[in-house]
Amino acid sequence: MNDRPRIEDAVNELCPWSGKPIAADSLTRYRGAVVGFCNPGCRDKFEKATTAFDLVLQARQD
Repeated sequence: MNDRPRIEDAVNELCPWSGKPIAADSLTRYRGAVVGFCNPGCRDKFEKATTAFDLVLQARQD
């Protein structure tokens, strides 16, 4: 079974950071959705930011 995100499953067509078209090597999953980015750097920046926010929100709920 291949659980890698697929570009055709992305909820967006443009990178939320740059506004450029998303790329197949720059996908991630966030809260069950596939989100695309224009390059791995933008993807990694998103993952780092959302992880930090999710940790803060979780701490407030505990």
